[in-house]
Amino acid sequence: MYTEKELREITAKFMTSAEAESIKPLGPGFINDTMIVSAHKNESGRRERYILQRKNHLVFPDVPGMMSNIDLVTSHLRKKVTEAGGDPDREVLKVIRRRPESMTDEEKTAPAGDLYYRDANGNYWAMCLFIEGSVTFEKADSPALAYKGGEGIGKFQSMLADFTHPLNETIKGFHNIRWRFEQWDEALRRDAAGRVKDLQEEIGWIESRKDEMLKFWDMVEDGTLPTRVTHNDTKISNILFDEKGEVLCVIDLDTCMSSTSLNDFGDAIRSYANTGAEDDRDLDKVSLSMEMFRAYTAGYLSQRKSTLCESETEYLAFSARYITYEQVLRFLMDYIDGDVYYKTAYPEHNLVRTRAQYKLLRSMEEQYGQMREAVAELMA
Repeated sequence: MYTEKELREITAKFMTSAEAESIKPLGPGFINDTMIVSAHKNESGRRERYILQRKNHLVFPDVPGMMSNIDLVTSHLRKKVTEAGGDPDREVLKVIRRRPESMTDEEKTAPAGDLYYRDANGNYWAMCLFIEGSVTFEKADSPALAYKGGEGIGKFQSMLADFTHPLNETIKGFHNIRWRFEQWDEALRRDAAGRVKDLQEEIGWIESRKDEMLKFWDMVEDGTLPTRVTHNDTKISNILFDEKGEVLCVIDLDTCMSSTSLNDFGDAIRSYANTGAEDDRDLDKVSLSMEMFRAYTAGYLSQRKSTLCESETEYLAFSARYITYEQVLRFLMDYIDGDVYYKTAYPEHNLVRTRAQYKLLRSMEEQYGQMREAVAELMA
């Protein structure tokens, strides 16, 4: 825990408009510790607020690389918004840089050294501008909101369609199913929790679809599916809306990397269109809602139609199956490993998650023809 005095000292390392007036926790902090900083009025009489985060370097071992990615992506977006006559401070996340006088010579020459502060405890801190008058939603509970969510991610990807700068791989093998299968084979061999003998049916679910998933990933590796900027956490709470319900911007860019942009679409469908919970014990509640699928896809394609290539359009619907399958694999693998990655609320939690996600996958497979037809109709 950091004292208020220590947090004020950390805040003073960054180029805020004025000295901090108050620093308060914001949100539950599942990965990063997040605080909102209210500054005193500056010389112009304006009071600004900022988001201060302690970045979790156990989840993100390369914080400088992560911050470099964020800076590259937001700089590209800010240029696009400015050229279109928009307001980049409201329509793009704004990273607050370090005060030059607060930096050592070593920090000034370090990669992305002015984008973060590393304290004496080895913890990394970063800051961005708080966007006033913004609204977030925890869940897309209607087709209209699902449409807006699709519009937000579609707009984000469309504006980055011409981004060509290489990004750092800050989380190894993220959504790379070939890498996941290496982990999977090792988990089965190790059988750390002695559970493999009781999971033959579930293991069969993974093995029976292995070739199909690898063929999809082959297209990513050979360039058939182009590499683009991916957000990698496309839940609706990572989109800011204005008070009229219109999309402002996408936030929480810590996971931005390079891969197929279909990952973002598939992951969004996995959460938006599930009629049950990710860890639903009642499997009768779990299925793919075609109404929500169609709404999200319509919003997404309203922004991305002109920037998708033919292969991306062809495999758009499949990406939902791919990402959901990957999640089945990851939950089951963690259960086999003894629940070491995901937080669990009870001993069978990861197995319950596995079965719920598998039920969603099966629903996607059963409705795959309809999913493809919806994409083709909305692309026309």
